Amino acid sequence: MGVVASDATTSAVLAGLRGRGRDVRGMIFAGLLLASLLASLGILVILLWDVARRGVPVLLDRGASFLTSPNSTIATRAGIGQALAGSLVMMAIVAVVAFPIGVGAAVYLEEYARDSRLTRFIAANIRNLAGVPSIVYGILGLVIFVEAMSKIVTMWSTGSLLSGGLTLAVLVLPIVIITTSEALRAVPQGIREAAYGVGATRWEVIRSHVLPSAAPGIVTGTVISLARAFGETAPLLLVGAARGFISTGNGSTVEKLLDSPWTAVPVTILDWMTRPQVEFRDLASAAIVVMMVILLAVNGFAIWLRNRYEQKW
Repeated sequence: MGVVASDATTSAVLAGLRGRGRDVRGMIFAGLLLASLLASLGILVILLWDVARRGVPVLLDRGASFLTSPNSTIATRAGIGQALAGSLVMMAIVAVVAFPIGVGAAVYLEEYARDSRLTRFIAANIRNLAGVPSIVYGILGLVIFVEAMSKIVTMWSTGSLLSGGLTLAVLVLPIVIITTSEALRAVPQGIREAAYGVGATRWEVIRSHVLPSAAPGIVTGTVISLARAFGETAPLLLVGAARGFISTGNGSTVEKLLDSPWTAVPVTILDWMTRPQVEFRDLASAAIVVMMVILLAVNGFAIWLRNRYEQKW
């Protein structure tokens, strides 16, 4: 009898919590959410279809020459070779500059810094910087990495490839810090306490236990940040990315990095889309397809790394 009464009480409580009638407002709200999701997916499918319809025939016709040919004023000869090389070099600069600084700053804030007003102020400002429009970082790069550095370093051009890479590194730096901080917070406190219990120092705990446990989240966040930097356009226009045909000349590697015309894939896409010829718009669609493939590959690589670290640890 006691078990039957308990089941009846449980059923009555659940019925009271769920409501005896239909939740009409809840159903309407769920329907609106579903409609917004379907509308977003529909717009995305239409955009992808339009880009693929224009770009895939160009890739099939041009093949590898489209990826290796330099930009040109003639549509049948134009390619994204220069733009792709510029984007890859800038991504290397972003990886070398933003990732060590971002991960180091996050480790200090989460593992070493005390919970004070200054620390909370810095953390709040880092989160605010992650939401700043990219054009603002372009202005920052123009002032610091172009005008100021050209006065300090004589070889520094007023619009060098290195300036673009440093600007993108500053742009993704808050995102790297935030994702790394969240990954460090997700590490159970018991892991730290167990390591301290066997006599490990703070650095040994962080190096051998905390960072390996947080590696999946750190790697995923940093690689996704790199993918975002790859698709940025506005900051590069401000710091000197060239639109249209460029000629690099015969300088050394250092000279090309510091003082030579350069461009990037998003900038080239923008240039082709603003031209009146239909052929250049088809080339822009083909470049968008290439960029999407690269971004999907980068995100897939991030997922693979995360799964690999999760299986290891």
